Amino acid sequence: MTNRNQAVGAYGERCALRHLIETGLRPIARNWRCSAGEIDIIAWDGEILAFCEVKTRRTEQFGSPAEAVVRAKARRLRGLAARWLAETGTTADEVRFDVLSVRLPAAGHARVEHLRGAF
Repeated sequence: MTNRNQAVGAYGERCALRHLIETGLRPIARNWRCSAGEIDIIAWDGEILAFCEVKTRRTEQFGSPAEAVVRAKARRLRGLAARWLAETGTTADEVRFDVLSVRLPAAGHARVEHLRGAF
């Protein structure tokens, strides 16, 4: 991944985090990593624990940001969530997997679409 792509991704994650906070979610972890991968954002939405995957795109050339979360990625995120819960000892009656699609147009502000319970 190039430095430019990393910068775009980091900016998209900041936009997504701001969106989550503005809509009332309470982030508790960001960019949690282990040997199996990374969870972008973990946040409480009331009593629901949301594991959030952020995808950022500058163009739609390769499809929408959410389309990048394929079945294998969803399966990996479920496993990461289980590992995070086990390692932190956090309990939740309900967990949810969200995708935040961040589109960065050539001009203007970033657009964030929050797909709750995406998979």
